[in-house]
Amino acid sequence: MGKPNKTAAQRALAACRGAFVAVAFFSLIVNLLMLTVPLYMLQVFDRVLSSRSEETLIMLTIVAAGAFVLLAAIDIVRSRVLLRASTRLELELGGEALMAAISSAVHGGGHSAQALRDVNQLRSFLTGSGVLALFDAPWTPVFIAVIYLFHPLLGTIALVGALLLFVLAVVNDFATRKSLTSANAASLTALNTAQASIRNADVVEAMGMAPGVLKHWFADNVQALGLQLRASRRSGNITSVAKALRLMVQILMLGTGAYLVIYQELTPGVMIAGVLLMARALSPVERAIGVWRSLIATRVAYGRLNEILTAWPRRESTMELPRPDGRLAVERLIYYPPDGNKAILKGVSFELKPGQVLGVVGPTAAGKSTLAKLLVGSWQPTAGKVRLDGADVYSWNRQSFGQHVGYLPQDVELFSGTVRDNIARLGEVDPEAVIAAARLAGVHDMVLRLPSGYETEIGDGGEFLSGGQRQRIALARAMLGQPCLLVLDEPNANLDTAGEKDLLVALSEAKAAGMTIVIITHRRSILEVVDKMLVLNNGVMEAFGPRAEVVKQLTQRAGAAETDQPATLPKLSLKRATEKSL
Repeated sequence: MGKPNKTAAQRALAACRGAFVAVAFFSLIVNLLMLTVPLYMLQVFDRVLSSRSEETLIMLTIVAAGAFVLLAAIDIVRSRVLLRASTRLELELGGEALMAAISSAVHGGGHSAQALRDVNQLRSFLTGSGVLALFDAPWTPVFIAVIYLFHPLLGTIALVGALLLFVLAVVNDFATRKSLTSANAASLTALNTAQASIRNADVVEAMGMAPGVLKHWFADNVQALGLQLRASRRSGNITSVAKALRLMVQILMLGTGAYLVIYQELTPGVMIAGVLLMARALSPVERAIGVWRSLIATRVAYGRLNEILTAWPRRESTMELPRPDGRLAVERLIYYPPDGNKAILKGVSFELKPGQVLGVVGPTAAGKSTLAKLLVGSWQPTAGKVRLDGADVYSWNRQSFGQHVGYLPQDVELFSGTVRDNIARLGEVDPEAVIAAARLAGVHDMVLRLPSGYETEIGDGGEFLSGGQRQRIALARAMLGQPCLLVLDEPNANLDTAGEKDLLVALSEAKAAGMTIVIITHRRSILEVVDKMLVLNNGVMEAFGPRAEVVKQLTQRAGAAETDQPATLPKLSLKRATEKSL
C-alpha cells in the first residue's frame, strides 16, 4: 500500500522544512556561543586571578565580546528565518484555509473564519519565543554532559534537576490540556454567537433580543473564562514551582561546588562555570513550561486546520472546457446533507434545451434551494449527476465554469467595495461588460441614480443599499458575460412592483439571448416567462412538463382533493401551496 497523501497543513509545514533545518543549525551555533560566559568565568577565576595577567584578561574579554557580537548576529538571522518561514506558512495555508472555510459554509458547516485565525495562531507561534525554547531544548543534554566532565556529582545534580523540570512539564500538559481545549471550543462558540448577533443587529435591536443574545453569549463566555482560569491557575502554580525548583538546584549546585572546592576536587572557576551551564541547561525547559498555553493553543489550531482541510479539500483544477450551449441534464439526483440520514432530493431527473426557462415551485423545505446549489455545482450530489452540455458541473474547473453560469441565491450577499466591483464579481472586467450586465438586468438607471454611480461604495455586505437594490445588483452580477445557465432562487423576494416588472423584462431578454434559466419562486407573476414547470414536494418530483400542462394537472388535483377523503389531505397542502405561487 502506498503512503497516505499529506494534508495541506502537512504540505505547508514540509515546504518550510528547509527553514526549520536552518534554524536548528543556527540554534547549534547560538547554544555553543552560550558557552562563552561559563568559559570566560572559568578562565578568569582559574587563570587570570592566579596569574594576575592583564594581557590575558584583555584578550579573553575581546574574544568574549566578539562571541557576543556573533551571537547577536546569528540570533537575528535565526529570528528572521523563522519570520520568513511563518510568512510562507501563512501564504501556503491561508488560501487553502479560506477555500475550505467557504466550502464548509456552503455545506452548512458554519460561516466562521476560524480556519484563518488558526493559520494566524500557527504564524504567531513561529514568531514567538516559545518555538525557540523548543529548538534550544535538545541542547540541554549537551550542557549536562559538559557539567559531568567538570565533576560527576555536579552532573548528577543537573540531570536530576532537568528530569524534575521535565516531569513538571508533563504534569502541566496533563493538568491543562483538557481545560484549554474545552476553553477554546467554548470561546469559539461565544465568538460565533457574537458574530451572528452583529450580522443580525437590526433584528436584535428591533425585537428586543439583546438580553437573550447577551445571555447566550455570556453563558458560553463565562464557561470559556472559567476553563481558561482553571488552566491558567494550574499552569501558574506549576510555573512557580518550576522557577523555585530551578533556583533550588542552582543553590544546590553552588553549595556542592563550594564543598568540592574546599576539598580541592574543583577549582572556583569550574564551580562558577558549572552553575552557569546548569542555568543554561534548564532555561529551555522552564521557558517551555511558561509558553505551554500557547503551545497547546497552537496544537489545537493545527488539529482544527487538518480537520477542515481534510473534510473540505480544495477542488483539483481540471482541463478547461469550451463554452457550453446551455443543455442542462439532471440525472436521478439524490442528495443527503453531510452527517444527515434523510435525503433532501430523491431521484430528481429532467432536461432543458438551450434557451428554455424552468420554473421550480413547491412548499417550504421541498428541496428547491438544494436543487439550485446542485445545479451550479456548489454541492456534490450523493448520487446522480448534473450535466451542462454533457459535462459534470461539480467537477468542472470552477473559474472556467463561473464564466458560463450566473447564480442568484435566496440570501443575497454582496461584498464591500463599489457597485462596479460587485457586478464584476471582484475581477478585472471591461467596464462595457459591467454596464452590459447592468442593462440586461434592468438596473443601469438605478445604479446611475446612486451618489457615485457605478463607483458608489456599498459598505460591508451592501449595508448602504436597500434589500431590493442588493437583489437587483446581485442579478446583474449573475448576468455578467451573458452566461449560458442562469439559476435564480427567489429573484423577486425583495422587489416592489416596478422592480418585478424590470425583472420580467430582464428575464425575457435573457431568454431571447439563448440563456437556459431556472427560476425558483413562490410568486405567480414571474411564471409568465417560463416554458416548463417542476413541482417538488419533500424532495420528490410531483410534476414536470410544459407550464400549461403542469398548471392544469395541479388545478385538477386541487379540485379532486377538495372533495376527497381526509386520507388525501397531505396532498392538498402541496396543491394549496402551489396555487398560492400561481
